[in-house]
Amino acid sequence: MNILIIGASRGIGLEFARQYTQSGHRVIATVRSDEGLQKITALGAKALKLDVAKPESVSSLAWQLDGEKIDIAIYVAGIFGPRLAPLAPPTQDDFDAVMRANVLGAMQVIPQLVDVLALEAKLAVISSRMGSIGLRESAGASLYRASKAALNSVLKDTSLAMQGKAICVSFHPGWVRTEMGGEGADISVEESVRGMRQVMDQLQSKDNGSFINYDGQRLVW
Repeated sequence: MNILIIGASRGIGLEFARQYTQSGHRVIATVRSDEGLQKITALGAKALKLDVAKPESVSSLAWQLDGEKIDIAIYVAGIFGPRLAPLAPPTQDDFDAVMRANVLGAMQVIPQLVDVLALEAKLAVISSRMGSIGLRESAGASLYRASKAALNSVLKDTSLAMQGKAICVSFHPGWVRTEMGGEGADISVEESVRGMRQVMDQLQSKDNGSFINYDGQRLVW
């Protein structure tokens, strides 16, 4: 299978690239830096330079993928932003940075994938249960939560527009021990990615438009 990973410089994205490559799949992965290019190339995957926070960079993706047929596409790119107290307003710069990476990037990347997705392809975005309104029981990290709620909305619209062509889902990867999740998080990045891969292998058309935990549990929006 041909796998596309958007945002593979570190953490979950890099682990997706590692696991899929080791499983014998052909992997194309985007990164922002020369260091990231080296990491992906060392895995035996094809590396593309892309910064989802910069529209001029994103605009180059379609021609870089020209001629490809992607079986699984995963939008991983994202940042947490400032860890603000409840009701603390973000600065304009912080708002722009988080929303560009987590929402605008996805809204600009996904349309460029329509023509390169194979029939019955699977498209996933890495969201967070922190973006769920139905599951929310505490305040805080409001900017990150808002961005992931918006990303979920983007995914839901995508699932409706792509119905019959691709199976589109939003994932909560769990609380993962990455640079973003911290050392005290619940699960390793290896376990998170392994779980999401297993779920994707089992996705069917009825799952289109779902919000899913890394272990397969369905989540409410």
